[in-house]
Amino acid sequence: MRDLRLLPKAHLHTHLESTVRPDTVRDLGGEPPVQDRPFHDFREFADQRAAVRALLREYRHFRRIAEEFCADEAAQGVRYAEVTFTAAAHGERLDDPRMPLEAVLDGLAVGRERYGIQTRVILDHSRRRAPERLWRSLELAAQYPQVVAIGLAGDEAHPAAPFAEVLQAAREAGLHLVHHAGETAGPSSVWEALTLGHAERIGHGIRVLEDPGLVNELRTRRVPLEVCPSSNVLLGLVPSLAEHPLPRLVEAGLLVTLNTDGEASLTAEYGRVREVFGYGDAELASLAHASVEASFAPAELKAQMSADIDRWLLG
Repeated sequence: MRDLRLLPKAHLHTHLESTVRPDTVRDLGGEPPVQDRPFHDFREFADQRAAVRALLREYRHFRRIAEEFCADEAAQGVRYAEVTFTAAAHGERLDDPRMPLEAVLDGLAVGRERYGIQTRVILDHSRRRAPERLWRSLELAAQYPQVVAIGLAGDEAHPAAPFAEVLQAAREAGLHLVHHAGETAGPSSVWEALTLGHAERIGHGIRVLEDPGLVNELRTRRVPLEVCPSSNVLLGLVPSLAEHPLPRLVEAGLLVTLNTDGEASLTAEYGRVREVFGYGDAELASLAHASVEASFAPAELKAQMSADIDRWLLG
C-alpha cells in the first residue's frame, strides 16, 4: 500500500475555524474542543465551534490560524485547498468588516510561500442569519480575487429561499456557488440548492440516494459532492463509518470528493476509507482525481496535480 501522505490531494470542504490547533486555542485563552467525541446534536457542534470563533479577536490571531492551516495541510500532501471562512460574521462581531478576511488572506499567502500549498477561500453564511449579512459577504468577495465562492451553511431546517436575490447577484458577479445540503435534511434541500441556489457543488449531500431522480440529475450534470464521512459520524448523522453511504454514492456514478469538514486530517480520512471500505490505491487515487476535477483551481495546477496522482499510483 502506497503512502497516503504522498498522494497529491485537493481539499474542498474544510472550515478554517474548525482546524485551529489545540495549542493555539489554549494560547488564545480557550479550552480546546474534545476530539473524536460524537456530538449530541448539530446545535452542540455549532456552539462548540462558536466558542472557538469567539477567541479570534485580532489581526494576528486570524493570520496565525491561516498560516498554521497551510502548514498542517501541506504536511499531509494537500497541494490545493479551498478553505471556508465566515468572514462577515467575524467582521460584524469585531466592528471591522475587512480585517478578518484580510488577515486570513495574509496568513494563506505566507503559507503558500513557506509550504508550497495553493489556497482559495469560500465565504459561508449561516442559514439562520439574515440575508443582509450574506450581502456583506458578497461585497467582500468582490474585493478579493482569492475568494472564489460563497455559499449557505448550517441547519437546513432554515430554507434557502430568503437568500435567492443575493445568490443570483453572486452568480451574475461571476462567483462560484457551493451550499451545504443533504446533510441534516433530505433531497428537497439539495434540489433547492441546485435550483434556487445555483449550486455548482453540494456540501455533504449524503442523503441524495433517497431520490433516484436527484441522483440522475447530479450524475448527468456531474455536480460534485463534498463528502465528509468522519464529520457525519461525529454529528450523529450516520451511525458509523462502516454504514456511511460513500461507497454507494461512488457506485451510483456520482462525482464524489473526500473531505474532512475540519474535523480530521485529510490523510487520516483517506486512511479510514482504505481501512473501513477496503479501498485499494487505485480507488483512493480516483477519489483524489475527483477532488482535483471538482475544484476551482487554475487549469494548469489541476493538470499538474492529476499527472502527479497518476505518478503516485504507478510508483
